[in-house]
Amino acid sequence: MQRKSIILLLLLFAGHLLFAQEPPRPTKAQLAWQQLETTGFIHYGNATPKTFNPSGFDARQIIRVFRDAGLKMAIITAKHHGGFCLWPSKYTAFSVASSPWKNGQGDVVKEIADACREYGIKFGIYLSPWDKNAPSYGTPAYNDLFKNQLRELLTNYGEVAEVWFDGYKGKGAKPMDYDYPGFFRLVRSLQPNAVIFSDIGPDVRWVGNEKGNASETNWSTINIKAGMLPGAVSPAYLNRGDPAGAQWIPAETDVSIRPGWFYNPAHDTLIKSGKTLVDIYYRSVGRNSNLLLNVPPNSKGVISDADIASLRDFRSILDETFRTNLAAGSVPASLTDGQLQTFEIIPEGGSVVFDLKGKREFDRMLLQENIADGQRLAAAKVEYWDGKTWRRLAGFTTVGYKRLLRFPLVRTGRVRLTVEAAKWPVELAEVGFYKASGRE
Repeated sequence: MQRKSIILLLLLFAGHLLFAQEPPRPTKAQLAWQQLETTGFIHYGNATPKTFNPSGFDARQIIRVFRDAGLKMAIITAKHHGGFCLWPSKYTAFSVASSPWKNGQGDVVKEIADACREYGIKFGIYLSPWDKNAPSYGTPAYNDLFKNQLRELLTNYGEVAEVWFDGYKGKGAKPMDYDYPGFFRLVRSLQPNAVIFSDIGPDVRWVGNEKGNASETNWSTINIKAGMLPGAVSPAYLNRGDPAGAQWIPAETDVSIRPGWFYNPAHDTLIKSGKTLVDIYYRSVGRNSNLLLNVPPNSKGVISDADIASLRDFRSILDETFRTNLAAGSVPASLTDGQLQTFEIIPEGGSVVFDLKGKREFDRMLLQENIADGQRLAAAKVEYWDGKTWRRLAGFTTVGYKRLLRFPLVRTGRVRLTVEAAKWPVELAEVGFYKASGRE
């Protein structure tokens, strides 16, 4: 065989190997987490044993409000930076056990966990590594304390779906080398089905801001080197992800319904409206991220009426907009069955035309990939037929779990989707056309 032929065969073989490389994929737990879409965050103020006494605390009311708003999980800040524990930890007196609330016999974490089970939503815990109260903070002994408290939370309250480690450390805080590998191993051993959040994973990453904005381009993959600690990569990198990322670590978008994370009566008139929350939904869930919405209980220990009204409006607008998929009955059933594992394959450069069997009016479009097989689409465009020619409707980049497009109202019977760039052939799992609620 001639030398040129051998070289050509080697090049072809190398190209085949490159194309055959498998994309990063989510674990079973990550896939289940992504499909939750929206989670409620519960932040209490920086309390102390002397000041904590929510006389009207009602975990069932809090979780019922979350459920009615369509939130699929509740994450309780079991211990924030101040170090006050909302459960009676055996490892510190700085907890509810030393408070006047329920004569020291109460357990906020237990009541929230029980309410989550009652109302059928997932339960998660937030535990702050930074602790401004613990005397051992700044020494190796603190890691043992932290793991002991983490073990309490992971063994005494049933199934935990997400464990949230806040990477924030304030100015002037003592230096502290957290044993993150040990923290993560403990979660894996005691709650193997839970996803772990920190700034950079290992399962879920921070979106890079607290404004409710995932990036227009949002890859679920990033590159994290062994031993890298939270805070080691830029917020911009976390916001966009990395198309060349080797690890599947999707973004979570945390934002508060109020100006701050804790309840403040001065903020009662500054609550984000239902319309604003809907916009945040489009910019988070609609950009391949989960939404983690903080709704802090008031000083009595329940969700305030004004917050409830906003959440109710948020849910009703979304329900109204997405109630009727105008693609149902027209496109292949695999694209409107709500199942990621049923899909149509579109190669790079390929197009698919959706015939809506009659003209329809819509201004919203939904797209989903079968992310169980990885994230593939990098760029695409949508066009509509005006009776004579194809007109551009929208261009976009990543889809991932879900992409929601907003554009001016159009009336047409045919829509064309063209995949302009893709890492692998796209597995399009869902498509939808909707007319927005007039309240958006």
